[in-house]
Amino acid sequence: MEILSKQIQHLPSRMIALVFGLAALVAIAVPLDAQAVPSFARQTGQNCVACHAGGQFPELTPYGRMFKLTGYTIGDRNIPISLMGVASSANVANTSKSDDPSADFQKNGKPILATGSLFVAGKVTDNVGAFAQITYDNYATQSADGKFHGHSHADNMDFRYADRWLSGNKDLVFGVSANNNPSISDPWNSAAAWMQYVPVPSPTSYQFVDGAAPYPGFGSGGNIAGVSAYTLWNKSVYAELGTYRTANRIFSFMSAGVDDASKTKLNGNNNPYWRLAWTHEWGPNNIMVGTSGMIAKVYDTGSDTSDPSNLGRFRNAGVDAQYQYILDPHTVTAQVAYMRQRQTYSANAIAGAAPPFFLADGITPVNPVSPFDTTNIFRAKVSYIYQAKYGGSLGFFNRTGSSNTLNQSSGYDSSGLITTNDPNGTGITSTRVAGNLTGNPATRGFTYEAFWMPLQNVRVGAQYTAYTKFNGAATNYDGFGRNAKNNNSIFFYVWAAY
Repeated sequence: MEILSKQIQHLPSRMIALVFGLAALVAIAVPLDAQAVPSFARQTGQNCVACHAGGQFPELTPYGRMFKLTGYTIGDRNIPISLMGVASSANVANTSKSDDPSADFQKNGKPILATGSLFVAGKVTDNVGAFAQITYDNYATQSADGKFHGHSHADNMDFRYADRWLSGNKDLVFGVSANNNPSISDPWNSAAAWMQYVPVPSPTSYQFVDGAAPYPGFGSGGNIAGVSAYTLWNKSVYAELGTYRTANRIFSFMSAGVDDASKTKLNGNNNPYWRLAWTHEWGPNNIMVGTSGMIAKVYDTGSDTSDPSNLGRFRNAGVDAQYQYILDPHTVTAQVAYMRQRQTYSANAIAGAAPPFFLADGITPVNPVSPFDTTNIFRAKVSYIYQAKYGGSLGFFNRTGSSNTLNQSSGYDSSGLITTNDPNGTGITSTRVAGNLTGNPATRGFTYEAFWMPLQNVRVGAQYTAYTKFNGAATNYDGFGRNAKNNNSIFFYVWAAY
């Protein structure tokens, strides 16, 4: 907590003024009857707390989950347009041991208007609904002169057909989802696509905030195209099965704004995703225990997809659980999730990946690269909200995995030193700040959060993320003396939707 106190003391006063000033302006400008997740709220006539646990968007209540599972069709058709924006500031504990702090910690301690999103979301027919997000990143790219340039791109998309059969003591919900992100269709916030949801801005001062720390996820990533069928039987058993492909041709709108070299490209249409969960409600309590997985054949980024030697594979399998207690004025949510990933690298990635580094003698090469890696990520979070207005959470993350010199980005050069430029002219360089000396992914830490919702569609929050391990070590993880705790970060944000 001493580190946290020092960081707060060094935050510029204009940043604090902006954060809370924005909250005040929004409170004045937005009508008091405005609703969170606005287009859906206008459609259903419900306020934030009906769909979102304690009003904490986007975490869903049982009613919110049923709204999603029935295809976003509850209520009457309305204007399906909403807007969302984020203003924020981040401050990293230690910006030293960097060749270029202005590049390694862009906008550190400075307030920014980070991102904005346009949502087209709502009921189309009694059985068809949509959720589509287009996001503008104010700091998407940076030119050689140091200026940032904004760019928009397709974000999360979920188009559904759904129906519900009720008969006696039987209740069956079923539907089909066309979406661009595995598990975006999932109704629980312990799912891979939803456990991290506070938007993370692009500048590098945000590279250590909670949203950029390890989260369970699928190796395929997002901005791909898939179709899945799902069912919920008697509000107890949920099952979903789908498959994914590259978001091109008629599906290209699902990756719009992502340049071709950066797009995720899958092999064929058979990249299966599955989900199975059991859920139960009693009184103000509800619980879920589930499992999910995916197998994806992914081409190396920017590579020639006609060459099978550029094709690698991800195999993911995970378990997760969620508990909620919702009874005004108290809301409690607890989540845990674990994901195991085995990545098999492409033949070309292995052939072209001879590590340049040496052992400390400057002569003996490091071990050859391994053709595969295994990574395990565990996440847990508990949150409490009072009167749908004041809240806080405590989170824990832990990533472990196999060591592989393929992932080593810092090391000894031919002079037996770790430098950013080998004096013997061999071209060997090591990375500061984000470098990895061991080739091991181990990263562990905690996140403490406090937030206030002055209105039901505005959240003002502060997160403090503390690391006990980073890139395989607690101390000197990059070879230049940088320790895990140097990455501790405080993150202020104002998040609003209308």
